[in-house]
Amino acid sequence: MRNVWIICRKELRSYFVSPVAYILLVTFAVIFGYFFWASLRGFLNYSMEATMEGEQFPMNVNEQLLRGLLANVNVIELLFIPLITMRLFAEEKRSGTIELLTTSPVTDLQVILGKWLSALIMYSFVLLATALDLLFLFKFGNPDWKPLAIGYLGLLLQAGGLLAIGTFISTLTRNQIIAGAVTFGACLLLFVFGWVSQFDNSTWAQVLSYMSLNSHFDSFARGVLDTKDAVYYLSVIFLGLFFTSRSMESMRWRS
Repeated sequence: MRNVWIICRKELRSYFVSPVAYILLVTFAVIFGYFFWASLRGFLNYSMEATMEGEQFPMNVNEQLLRGLLANVNVIELLFIPLITMRLFAEEKRSGTIELLTTSPVTDLQVILGKWLSALIMYSFVLLATALDLLFLFKFGNPDWKPLAIGYLGLLLQAGGLLAIGTFISTLTRNQIIAGAVTFGACLLLFVFGWVSQFDNSTWAQVLSYMSLNSHFDSFARGVLDTKDAVYYLSVIFLGLFFTSRSMESMRWRS
């Protein structure tokens, strides 16, 4: 575990000694801030109109505001995850340090877990950029924190799966741009697989729908912790890291 943490710290340091981490944090904060402002303004306008028309029903902040915001983050992460993972192994290949890594006295599993964990922590920092907006909401509103916590757990689990896929793709090329583009394409495909179930109910369509990352996030966005969806995301993480280990084993033999 010590070696995993050493590799993780090294990768995290490489994010923050370059402009990458700061650009990701600021860009994500600006995009989420805009969505938060637009959603909050729509929520307040709808609340005022309902009050003026004499409608007597409570406005649910979690259902009518936070659920939509979590769905927006679910989409935004498709753009940010490739930027986080594209350099993990591709940069090692480009700079020629991959040979040192594969012949060093650390196991492939330790290298993979260290790099993947650093990417997950980096994404967690990006999610923390939403804290200021949410603190504002908790100060002046009355949202339920439990469904929100489950929603963020779903975002982390989903990101963990996509980061594992991006880590694997990064082992296949020495070009960061190619790694990022292919990762984005793979993540986008997994996101839209569920759309096919809207016009086809055949077996293959149901299989594709089940493979969709987005369809498994719906329960988390509602504040419901469904074991089936959590197991799906953990399975994607396992498969992504498993394929990464096979790719690392191939690189070790070639070196």
